[in-house]
Amino acid sequence: MGGKITRVATDVGGTFTDLVCFETDPETGMSDLRIAKSDTTPPDFETGVLNVIEKSGVAPDEIDFLAHGTTIVINALAERTGVTVGLVTTLGFRDVLEIARGNRPDFFNLHYDKPPPFVPRYLRRELPGRITYLGEELQPLDLSPLPEIIDEFRSEGVQAIAICLLHSYADPTHELEVQAEVRRLWPDVPTVASHQITREWREYERTNTAVLSAYVQPVAERYLKKLDEGVRTLGFTGPLYVMQSNCGVDTVDSASRIPITMVESGPASGVWGAAELGKLIGERNIIALDIGGTTAKCSLVHDGHVKIVTDYWIERNRTSSGYPIMVPVVDMVEIGNGGGSVAHVDRFGKLYVGPQSAGALPGPAAYGKGGTEATTTDANLWLGRINHEFFCGGTLKADMASAETAINAIGKKLRVGADDVARGIVRIANNNMVNALKLVSVNRGYDPRDFTLVAFGGGGPMHAVSLAQELGIRKVVVPPGAAVFSAWGMVMTDLRRDYFVTRLVDLVPDSAGIIETTFRETEDLARRQFEREGIEANRVRFVRYGQFRYQNQEHTTDVQIDIAEIGANHVSPIVERFHQTYEREYTYRLNAPVEMVGIHVVASAEAGRFTITEQPLGTADAGTAVKGTRDVDYALEGVHRATLYDGERLRPGMRFQGPAIIEDPGMTVVVHSGNRVRMDGFGNTHIELG
Repeated sequence: MGGKITRVATDVGGTFTDLVCFETDPETGMSDLRIAKSDTTPPDFETGVLNVIEKSGVAPDEIDFLAHGTTIVINALAERTGVTVGLVTTLGFRDVLEIARGNRPDFFNLHYDKPPPFVPRYLRRELPGRITYLGEELQPLDLSPLPEIIDEFRSEGVQAIAICLLHSYADPTHELEVQAEVRRLWPDVPTVASHQITREWREYERTNTAVLSAYVQPVAERYLKKLDEGVRTLGFTGPLYVMQSNCGVDTVDSASRIPITMVESGPASGVWGAAELGKLIGERNIIALDIGGTTAKCSLVHDGHVKIVTDYWIERNRTSSGYPIMVPVVDMVEIGNGGGSVAHVDRFGKLYVGPQSAGALPGPAAYGKGGTEATTTDANLWLGRINHEFFCGGTLKADMASAETAINAIGKKLRVGADDVARGIVRIANNNMVNALKLVSVNRGYDPRDFTLVAFGGGGPMHAVSLAQELGIRKVVVPPGAAVFSAWGMVMTDLRRDYFVTRLVDLVPDSAGIIETTFRETEDLARRQFEREGIEANRVRFVRYGQFRYQNQEHTTDVQIDIAEIGANHVSPIVERFHQTYEREYTYRLNAPVEMVGIHVVASAEAGRFTITEQPLGTADAGTAVKGTRDVDYALEGVHRATLYDGERLRPGMRFQGPAIIEDPGMTVVVHSGNRVRMDGFGNTHIELG
């Protein structure tokens, strides 16, 4: 490895912790890919990371770049393992957190209860002082009650303080003063002010975001500190970066201060990896599909751009309105369907798959670790889609007897045989995933037939062709190392921060100066923040977006603005771009004035990024990769004799047709009858549907 540039990324999933390593020769540009997986180790997740680094055989002292994605934040929120939080807000607004919004998904339930706030009322305190929505001081801030508030917080066992004052998105001066005084009175308590996270309006969403960030801050900080110390103990000496939900990485120090930005770090990196892969192979319109052990996640990439939103909610379902988190998150749909999703029959005799998961322990019944319920993995094994003699890459002996017992238990309730149960589980799981794919495509005004499906995760390649057939998608691409592709995406990321600023102004030529000034001020702020961390201003790149709406509407539509300096003559084309974007998403446009509600600036800087060199294509004959044949039940298409291919022996240029199964240590690719397969120079598997 001497002289090579080594870039490593680790990703903690619900079942496994993944590692991807690229070792690149700077002279030839050739890269060697190394992957590894180990069990996730809750609650000490950093142990799993250290285990997978050691298992990979990568020398830590030779790693030049190390990125990390973690579920620590979303787990702490879901399992309620954060800390006790006190909230300081504007006089008269302590109940904003509890009033919340009037959205009731369970609309006709007369006994509906809103989700309880993360801060009970007795820990929500108020201070006099008021800033207007224009950023003007209406009433001076009065800090005199703060010493008593701090004393009471101490006595109540508060471990972190959230600060959210009215209209601080317009002027954060009062929040800064409160935060400084809290630190003077109680230096040891972590504080999070809403303006540190977002400068967007919507009082409830901002307040809840600040509270949730404070709730997980001590937990995340301890975890990142232990992880940093652990990799240093192994011998790593370079910078450690943390994956964010906005498809970029950030420093450990920045992520520790505002950890809520990591809420969907793992899924975001997979989507980013799919977008970068699409640029490599000339596919700029992509639907990314990530099927893991617990969930399936999908997102749409249009013309190479990943959509980032701040309208993100956790625990939102048909019976609960959930909790908003106003941070930049990749626009995706996530459902509880993965390899470990449990099949169950309700009291009316109806079969369901998910959202409950068997997890890593006990796992699917075939794991032989005590699992007794049938899962999607058990069904795929039973149908021969997964090779029980090469289960988990041959590292685990499939307990087919336990899988059969679990499947037959379902069959007894449904009064059908094991084959029909397994087919039903796979078909229902596929149907659930098709609905998710429609939510990110058809429901957003996009025709999925215009896109290529990039499938990854341990289960993505197994189900991808079935899902593509249902949606009319003509091509599926499976990347090399698909089972650890989220970690692959992290290797391709940049340092990135997203800035949202609310600035209400009519979208007319006379407003061009105000709009340009808002962008310039935000970009200058980003440069200063990067410079404080040793990143020169000339390394920072910007992408501009405007948040627009028709006058008197409630919500906005984002439009990218490819203009370095906005003048009066640029406003009319921006208005037309908004009309087009709005019409695509909602099927109509209005003859009404347009206004800008705010801006979104993406600031990024390369973190020693690299490119992958395409390998020359060789022979089309894939015979050397054939390892045998097997009867495979394709659920909807009957049983076919499929040719088995060793994924590690497939080379660029090789071609073959289905029915076939590609077996790789970390995944299985199911190729249906009539599909045409080719390997490209980057090691991707292209599956063209009939």
